[in-house]
Amino acid sequence: MKIFKKIFIVFLLLIIYVYICNITLLPNNIIIMQGENLNINPVLGLYLNSNNNIMQASSNLNNPINTVGKLDFKLDLFNLFPVKDISVNVIPKTKVVPIGASIGMKLYTDGVLVVGMSEIEGEEPFKNSGIKEGDRILEINDNKISNTNELINVVNESEGNNLNIKYVRGEEVETTSIKPVKNSNNEYKLGLWVRDAAAGVGTLTFYEPESGMFAALGHGIVDIDTSQIINIANGELVTTNILSITKGEKGTPGEIRGTIENGYTLGNIYKNTGFGVFGSLTNTSPLGINSNEAIDVALRNEIQLGKAEIICQLEDVKKEKYEIEIQKKFVNNNEDNKSMLIKITDDRLLEKTGGIIQGMSGAPIIQNGKFVGAVTHVLVNDPTVGYAVFGDIMIKQLH
Repeated sequence: MKIFKKIFIVFLLLIIYVYICNITLLPNNIIIMQGENLNINPVLGLYLNSNNNIMQASSNLNNPINTVGKLDFKLDLFNLFPVKDISVNVIPKTKVVPIGASIGMKLYTDGVLVVGMSEIEGEEPFKNSGIKEGDRILEINDNKISNTNELINVVNESEGNNLNIKYVRGEEVETTSIKPVKNSNNEYKLGLWVRDAAAGVGTLTFYEPESGMFAALGHGIVDIDTSQIINIANGELVTTNILSITKGEKGTPGEIRGTIENGYTLGNIYKNTGFGVFGSLTNTSPLGINSNEAIDVALRNEIQLGKAEIICQLEDVKKEKYEIEIQKKFVNNNEDNKSMLIKITDDRLLEKTGGIIQGMSGAPIIQNGKFVGAVTHVLVNDPTVGYAVFGDIMIKQLH
């Protein structure tokens, strides 16, 4: 009998633990578009209170919200015990101009990114510092480090004396010290390989005429060595010239190869996220943008399975629309950029690329005259199939 009691208690504690975890995982701040559902996962016994109106989490929370602005809610357990405050920012419906043009990007990091380590004259000066690949060095001896040249100069001027270093790992700021080592060229080194910039080619997704902002890629630019999204200080959006296209095959992704040398500056990049690259467009003329061609951004419940089209550029100064099929949509997914499963069905595009290829990320998807999202990934084992991110997620990154 005692064993059953113990099992019951453990089972009860497990249920309580899971319940608390579900409550804890509910976000404190939410951004939604006007007319969109709040989409808070229902948890039994939770009530949402706003302006003396009570809505039970398991039933009425997912009704569309049409009031624009900031709404403050209180989440209560059984309408008796306060659990947490939730702030909801309802942004107005907007219109965007789908672009689909190939563009280049230059990103400059906030500080310098550590991408590797090596011995200096048989020594490892970094060994006990705690610094790892993927960390960003912000300051040395209270001097701000913006690029690799500044770091090299500060280290050489140290004459081998201990250097106090401020760096970032994830969201945490850390401090440490390293004593530089002199190499055979009489230069002082930390044994750290660092980078302060990155560049890439992708597709410009849309332009929002009202704010002058743009979105591109549908995913972030990651460092080739650390595989982490690059935390940027600023960046440039530039024109690109397409050099060649490698057709995708099963097991081997294809790619659009381009050059950004001598490219015209189109705008400034201020944000590199898991949902795309964002910034302000200052030179629209090379892209031939017409603000009168702006269309509505579709809400998730408006997106239908079936036919749609993408816009992409496979030749210089020539964009075309190609047919695709939306096969699945994951309405409640706000965690990553795999919102929809799509398939290329246009024979013209399949003939040119074999399906989705690198450099096509960011190609806007249009359905029933509305912008619904952007291409983000290809399935390596089937290049005709890939993923796309919802348009509303990209719009929310502008706010």
